[in-house]
Amino acid sequence: MNIVSIGLNRRIYILCKICLTMEFDITRLSSKGQIVIPAGMRKDLKEGDKLVIIRNKDHIILKKADKMSKQLNEDLEFARRTEEAYKRIEAGKGIEMEFDDFIREMKKW
Repeated sequence: MNIVSIGLNRRIYILCKICLTMEFDITRLSSKGQIVIPAGMRKDLKEGDKLVIIRNKDHIILKKADKMSKQLNEDLEFARRTEEAYKRIEAGKGIEMEFDDFIREMKKW
């Protein structure tokens, strides 16, 4: 197969994962800094539930605090590695490899 850039494929993977596994809706920020989570998005939330807020530039992620265990640690590690990859790509230091090698590398994540 052709040589591909790890950073580019990570970016594609992230975008595809978001499109396939997440719902989208729109809300507004009030003058007090409050947002309303649309009814369809809070099906499994109840009053008093704690939420973790993660922000990175233009992205804000809300996650139930009781789900913070291993999955949150994995998500944070994935985000950290992705950010490092973006910085390398932007600095012109992207890594190129064969497709099969890329897949093996991704499985380590």
